[in-house]
Order: sequence, then C-alpha cells, then structure tokens
Amino acid sequence: MAYYRRAGSVPPKRHTQHRTPSGGLYREELMGEEGFSSDSSLLYHSGVPSAIVDASVWEFSDLRTTENLPLLPRHLRLHELTAEDWKAVDPVTGRRLLLGNADVRISYVAAGETSSLYRNAVGDECVYVESGTATVETVFGTLTAVQGDYVVLPRSTTHRWIPTGPEPVRLYVIEASSHIAPPTRYLSRFGQLLEHAPYCERDLHGPDEPLVLEGSDVEVLVKHRGSRGVVGTRYVYPTHPFDVVGWDGCLYPYTFNVADFEPITGRVHQPPPAHQVFAGTGFVICNFVPRKVDYHPLSIPVPYYHSNVDSDEVMFYCGGNYEARRGSGIEQGSVSLHPGGHSHGPQPAAIERSLGAEFFDELAVMVDTFRPLEVGEGGTACEDPAYAWTWAGRGPGS
Repeated sequence: MAYYRRAGSVPPKRHTQHRTPSGGLYREELMGEEGFSSDSSLLYHSGVPSAIVDASVWEFSDLRTTENLPLLPRHLRLHELTAEDWKAVDPVTGRRLLLGNADVRISYVAAGETSSLYRNAVGDECVYVESGTATVETVFGTLTAVQGDYVVLPRSTTHRWIPTGPEPVRLYVIEASSHIAPPTRYLSRFGQLLEHAPYCERDLHGPDEPLVLEGSDVEVLVKHRGSRGVVGTRYVYPTHPFDVVGWDGCLYPYTFNVADFEPITGRVHQPPPAHQVFAGTGFVICNFVPRKVDYHPLSIPVPYYHSNVDSDEVMFYCGGNYEARRGSGIEQGSVSLHPGGHSHGPQPAAIERSLGAEFFDELAVMVDTFRPLEVGEGGTACEDPAYAWTWAGRGPGS
C-alpha cells in the first residue's frame, strides 16, 4: 500500500544507528516486496528478528481440494460450519477450506479463542469480518476489527487474532499466493488513490503505535511454500517477535470497512468491475453494497445472464437481501460458486420483480478467479446439493 505511515521511534535517516536508552543498538529490519523493487517498511527491533531456538513441522487442517466435476454451480451454507464449541476454536487453526486453486484459497471460521502467533509466508491475506469483533495484534501494532471490516495482512506479517465479543467472530478468509492491493486503475502513477476511486486513504486504518511485548521461547506458526504446495513450520523465538519500538514505510496491515465503499451506479446495470475493491494475481475482490440502482425508465436492475468464460465467480452473501437470488435458497452466510463454462444470472422471477426498483439493500463480497476453483473439505461439508437445479425448478430424474 503506497501510503506512507510512521509509528513509534525511528532514526532521522534510514540505515543509520538507532540506539536504546541504555546505549545499545536497535536491530533494523527491512520488510519489502518483490526483491527490493516495491513497497517496504523498516522496523526497529529490540531483539534479533532472525534468531530462532527450535523448529518443527506444523501439521495444519486439510487443504486438499477436489475438482468441480461434473461442472456445477454450487451453494455453500457457511453457518453450518459453526462448531458447538466455537469458544474453543481459534481464527487461524480453525479455518475450514471452502474453495481454492494455485492463486487463492477461500476459508471460513467462527471462533472465540485467541489464536497462536501466525505468519503467512505464502501470500497476503484479506479477511472479511462477517460479524463479531476482534483485536488483531501484529508486529506493526494493533488493529481493531469489527463487522464489515476487510483486514489486509501483508505476506509474512506476524500476528494473532483475539476475539473480543460475546458471540463468535465470523471470518471469511481470502488467502493469496501473491500480494493484494487496490486496483491499478484507481491509482495515480505515484500510488495515490484517484478521485474516481470508490474509497480513499482516509478510509484505510493502520496501526497507530507499536505494540511492544516481552517473552521468551515464543512460538510462531508459519505457513509457507513447499515443493508439493503449502506446508507449515512451527518456530520458537528466544524473545517475543512483538519487540518493534518503531517503524515507517508503505507496507503494513490495515483495515477498510465496507461501509466506506462508495458505490458506482448508472442509468443501466453496472458490471462487476464497477464494484471492485482489491486485486491479486489471478483474482479480484469486489463488494456489492446497499445502493440506488439503475434509473433509465426501462432499466432491469438485477444482473443479466452471463457466461464467465474466463473466470469462476464466488459470491459471499453477508447482509441484506440479495434480490437476484431470491428463491434459490441463498441467504446470509451463503456462498455461491458459478464456474467458468456455466451461464448464470438471476432467478427467473427476480427479473420481473426488480422492475421499478430504486434501491437494493444487499451486501456481498465477490471473488472472481481466472483459474478454475476446486472444492475444499469445508465446502463439501456445507454444500446444498439442490442448488444447481434451482433455475429449472427440477433436477435429475424428476
């Protein structure tokens, strides 16, 4: 994120001595992307960020996927994945994989337990908070996560989730194999969000001050790349990783609330790119928010039927009433997968019902991928098997 921030104590000039009150040196760490060629930040540690005293294999939950064959549109009911003992589930190790490919993995968790310290070294994470609240402690400082927040965590940011409310914090987790950033068309050539962008820098909330904690033999779970895909390692550090007294730069975690997204509308139906909020390699993230709809006198406010010839479309319905899907079984907490090669669109009755509408009260997060998605263990566990036949009103053998 090319928007400069500074927190805590840093020296006047980079790569120069920065001393502790007792005269020792803080250890400077550069955290940067694309081999010193993109956004970065400098962090000043009391300890040695490279020092580890133990390492072992971390075996995490099942990440295997199954090909979408035969090719079907699918409906996943995510709230069925809520465990009865959700208070003992943590927001990292409790994730259930819904869908995935080589570029992106989408998971869901309803949790009430504080997570271990965690670092995703595969790619950036964009976590949407469906409901509940949490504190996200990071090596940069603390974020507060509330309903409707996107929490964007750059690759290799050490952090942990601390649920803070009486109800589970429900997280829709989008894990990239790349970086996640605002679409380039929203940015100036120097990285400023432009006037036509549906949000601006004021809407992005990063840590205000460092979080300095002490500890010894501190465990961190690291998800990283392996020769056969995503693997895990459990590190033990001699001192606490949250020993940063100051940092500055353009790379850091931040939150963005969906309520601060300003929808782009028109006389006739606007295509999904008008709703885009973030992009990663091989996928985009869009959100559909409450908004006035088309004002041409003959407009049809719900989407037209469309064939995703280049992408799979994943829609997470997280608020309001998604007008185009009424009658299909879709409700809050639902995810629909409409794969490339399958023409999809509104339920037939929704077209007539939408005529004359002036406002849609709906909230949804969409991920479009440019490689086919496969179904994970969590997706299989909560699938509605009747969904594919809802446009026709009958299924095989009927």
